[in-house]
Parts: sequence; structure tokens; C-alpha cells
Amino acid sequence: MRHAYTVETVRAAEQALMAVVPDGTLMHRAATGLAAACVNLLSDYRGVYGSRVVVLTGSGDNGGDALYAAARLARRGAEASAVLLAPDKAHPGGLAAFHRAGGRTVASEDSGPLIARADLVLDGIVGIGGKGGLRPEAVRLARAAYEARAAVVAVDLPSGVEASTGEVHGDAVQADATITFGTYKPCLLIDPAAEHAGALRLIDIGLGPYLPAPELEALQHADVAALLPVPVGESDKYRRGVVGVVAGSERYPGAAVLAVGGALRGGAGAVRYVGPVTDAVIARYPETLVTTGPPSKAGRVQAWVVGPGLGDDARGRQAVTEVLASDVPVLLDADGLRLADRHTIRERTAPTLLTPHAGEAAALLKAAREDVEAARLAHVRRLAGEFAATVLLKGSTTLVAQQGYPVRVNPTGTPWLSTAGSGDVLSGLTGSLLAAGLTARDAASVGAYLHGLAGRYAPVPFGSHELAERIPEAWHSVRSPSAPGPRSASGPRSTSGRQS
Repeated sequence: MRHAYTVETVRAAEQALMAVVPDGTLMHRAATGLAAACVNLLSDYRGVYGSRVVVLTGSGDNGGDALYAAARLARRGAEASAVLLAPDKAHPGGLAAFHRAGGRTVASEDSGPLIARADLVLDGIVGIGGKGGLRPEAVRLARAAYEARAAVVAVDLPSGVEASTGEVHGDAVQADATITFGTYKPCLLIDPAAEHAGALRLIDIGLGPYLPAPELEALQHADVAALLPVPVGESDKYRRGVVGVVAGSERYPGAAVLAVGGALRGGAGAVRYVGPVTDAVIARYPETLVTTGPPSKAGRVQAWVVGPGLGDDARGRQAVTEVLASDVPVLLDADGLRLADRHTIRERTAPTLLTPHAGEAAALLKAAREDVEAARLAHVRRLAGEFAATVLLKGSTTLVAQQGYPVRVNPTGTPWLSTAGSGDVLSGLTGSLLAAGLTARDAASVGAYLHGLAGRYAPVPFGSHELAERIPEAWHSVRSPSAPGPRSASGPRSTSGRQS
């Protein structure tokens, strides 16, 4: 599992470690790891000897890490140059080591041609304490690096992003890779900042014993495999869990079909469908148990999914009210989020899982959609607090929040998942995991993870009905580490998933 920590926590851990190791140890470890990562990158291209390396250097330790690393590259034959944005504040030890290794410094205004012909640009402009985006001169250098043919490597994090929140307030470096030290920072996992990070590599500098419980976490294959429901010899369809799906309408019959399709592949033993489009559901999935009556008359279930394509008529309102009155876990999506009473959600004793996209989250919080997308972490936490529920906030970064626990960041997915009906499949899949016995937090995390993998397995472009068919393949890949990996449809970086 990947863990991430805020700036305050990282700094406290660094101070605790520095108290028991010799001066300069942390910077030496960071620079050594950074240089090794750059050697690997250059080796894939043209090799270190004779390569052209440019360091964009600000003040403070981040610039020192970059300078020390560039000195190591220079000693291996790289042509190393440093652009000092604050010459009087450059890290003195790093700058001295850089000069001893044969590196040269150039004025910022003269750096354009140098950056344009570079093979590697190290972004050491701003560290984890940076706020408010890049200053104008740094913006010019960052744009020159982006437009050059060089590989841009961010030191610890892309300069200009907010380390603790994943927000971006202004211009920021667009990196091809980020080499981070000690632990991940939220900005490397949460958009919009994560879109600037590129491929990630973590360098261990010894912070582990000094870090508390994580503030963010991201599941990996082994974590998901340990949570997947697996039937045993005494299992039957009822012991495995029955999920009820209240979805679809005359206008949106496909939402019911897609939600049921996701539910049938989520590990529960049976799916009960309640709604007006039973014929469409049975035609596609004949194993479904169907009824047109109200949810209270459908029979026993271990969890409910309510909302996809439901509409806002009296039937839909009554269905949401009945489901929320039940004593089993409930997943509210789409129209269910609009029709549910906030007080009723807060007062439920059984788990409640809300699965809004940014627009729905904005409506629930009476905020602007662009504000939710710009500050996902703050808004998912606010939703979880205001509704006393578990919240899965869909989007380019899918987040799962529950009060009292670290926020989970989903690391799988592809932008191809931004297609009609994708969220309906996710709701059914996640609701089935709820019925199979997972907690709301685990069901949301595992559902998003499998959904994202299914999107990466599906040949593109795909429709959501094809997405549901890929869930077993994603499930198998998690259970079998030797299984072939998915084809990435999102380019080199596939650390974020989009569910709409």
C-alpha cells in the first residue's frame, strides 16, 4: 500500500530523523537516490557520459538535492549546467559540490538555448513548502523545459503544486517523472497536481520509523486481493450476499441493465432488481431476480444500490425513502443523491455510501463544480463529515473518505472511463461488494480499483456494457500476480482513474 503525508508530518519526521543521524545525511541519501534514478533514465536514452543536464535551481534544500545529484552526474561525464533563480540563496554546500564536479552556472536570461538542447532537466525550483504557483521567471523556465526535447524530472514534487492538497494555484512544472523522498505527498496522487508529476519513484531516506498513521493511502494489488470475497465449500447464493438494485426508468432503462451487470460481477451470490424495466434486465441477465414492486416487498437483501437512471418522480422518491429506512448498507448514486434527505442519511445506523461525481458533489455541498475539481481532497472530506457517510468521489482522481480514517486514493483507471453508464457499472459492482460483507470503505476502494482496471483492459474506445464484461479479467489479474497486465489506454502515467 502506498502512503502519503502532509508537509507538516513530513517535516516533523525529518526533524526527528535528523536528530539521530549526522548532519547532511538526509540530503546525501536523497541526492544519491535522485542521481541513480537519473542515471537509469539517461541509460535508456543515450547514456550518462556526454549527456546534457540542466538544473533549474531555487533556494533551499530542494535546490540542494538537485545540485548534489547533478554533481554526481557530472562526475560520471555529464555536461552539467545550473540555472540559479536566486543566486544569493542557492544551497551553499550543493553549489560548492556542483562546481567541484565541473558544473557551471548560467544566468537565467541566458538559459534558453541551454535548456532547448538538454537531454535532462532537473526541476529543483521549489520544494514542499511552495505556495501559490510559480513566480514569473520560474514560469518562463518551466515552459522552456516543457517545450524542449529533454526529459523533465521533478525533485520531490513538481514545482508550483500544493504538496499537502493536490491543488494547483497558478503555473506549475509539467514533469515526465518525479523522484520523491521519504514518502509520497498528496500532490503526487491527487489531481490536478498529480497530472504534473509523471511517473513516480520513491526514494527511501529512513523516515519510516518516524511517520505516524498515514493521512492518505492507495491500495495495490495485494491489498485488494486480501479484501476480495471468495466463496467457500458451505457457500450458497444467500450466504454470499444478495444485493438489491433500484435503478432505471422508462427514460433510462440502460442504467438498470448496466448497474445489474456490475453487480453480477461483484462477488455477491444474487442480484435482485427492483424497477420498471424488468424485461430489459432479464433479457440481458436472465439470472437476475426481478420485481416491479417497491423495495420493501422485494425480499431479503444484504445491501441496496439505489439511484442510477431512477428519475425524480413519486415512484423514485418512495423507493429512495424505503431503501434508506432499511437496516442494511445502502449505496446512493446519481438520482438517489438528489432524492435522499440529508437528515435521514445522517441518522442511519447502517453504513451509507455516497458515490457522486464532481457535479453531484458540488450540488450536495452548494459549491461550484470547478471548486470541487480543484480541491478534491478538501471536498471529499467535507462530504463525509456533513453526511456522516462514506463518500466515493468520482473523477480523474477517485477518492474514498470516511471520518476517522485515511482518505484512499484510487490508483487505477483511464480517461476512457469518462463514458455514459460507466458510473452505473461502478455502483452495481460496489454494491455487490457491500452485500458480500465488505465495509463501505473497503467496498468503495475495491470497487473503484477493479472498475479502473477493467477500463484499462477494455479495448478502446469502449461502451460501458463492455466495461462490465472486463471486470472478471480485472478480478483475475488481482488474484493472480503473474497474470498479464492491462493495456494502458491513458499513456505513460496511469495513476488516476475516471468514473463518470
